[in-house]
Amino acid sequence: MQWAAEPERGSALLVTLMVFVALRLGRPLARLLLYVIAAYFFLFAPRARRHARAYLQRALRREPTARDCYRHVFTFAATILDRLYLTRGRYELFEISIEGEELMRAAWERGKGAFLLGAHLGSFELMSAVGRRQPGLRVALAMYTQYASRVAAHFGNGAPAGEPVGAPEIIPLGQLESMLRIRDCLEEGKFVGMLADRTFDDAPAEPVAFLGQTALFPSGPMRVAAALRRPVIFMAGLYRGGNRYHIVFRPLADFSQLGPGAREAAVRAAIERYVALLEEGCRGDPYNWFNFYDFWQAPTHGADA
Repeated sequence: MQWAAEPERGSALLVTLMVFVALRLGRPLARLLLYVIAAYFFLFAPRARRHARAYLQRALRREPTARDCYRHVFTFAATILDRLYLTRGRYELFEISIEGEELMRAAWERGKGAFLLGAHLGSFELMSAVGRRQPGLRVALAMYTQYASRVAAHFGNGAPAGEPVGAPEIIPLGQLESMLRIRDCLEEGKFVGMLADRTFDDAPAEPVAFLGQTALFPSGPMRVAAALRRPVIFMAGLYRGGNRYHIVFRPLADFSQLGPGAREAAVRAAIERYVALLEEGCRGDPYNWFNFYDFWQAPTHGADA
């Protein structure tokens, strides 16, 4: 799990200053500061820059320029900043388009809950914007909270008392009651969101071809969906510059009608489709995938995906 061991740059003072500027002085000024902050990380994080370049070379199908690499870092910084506003319900700051919203509406109307499988592709926090358009639609995010970025957590720690809140419920994974909470949320008709493009410790993973080379992808999220016999929808909130985001929903798998002995094949097929949809997102919006580590490292050397 190389990505979790990477040192995290940034200081508490810098983050606190950025939060103050963003909330007190507004998004336009905060975005001006982002150009400086992104330049700092671009210049002084050579390992992350090297790994990002290797990814961009695959996604762009050409040698990335310094401008490409900086744009990648800035896109990541922009989504982190916008998380601050999204978790406080400041949707009026953004121009958001949605593709495939009917999939969410149909799943919600069935009232049996469903899984939303995302990736470190754009902003997963935009899910709260969909809930705002559909009153009664609720989302819980299942995640390994111990591996969450300190900076990202600081920017997404919710609104103070009295302010509108857009942050979804969090279900910490790796605990005894995690599966019970996921099951209960689904029984209540909620959507359970999970990210499925990074492996954790010795958790089971599947080798799948991705952007021209085999990489490991966790099988746990899909196995949970299969065990609970629920449909799975792929979701990505793609940043398109300025204040524009485009949310994409795609049908991924439906485990509600699994036949005897069909689970393993269905899980494998669903993982392959997930990877295909992720690759489609990386090709179409290459600066939106935020894995700044050696994603394709050989499994024998402890690769993570």
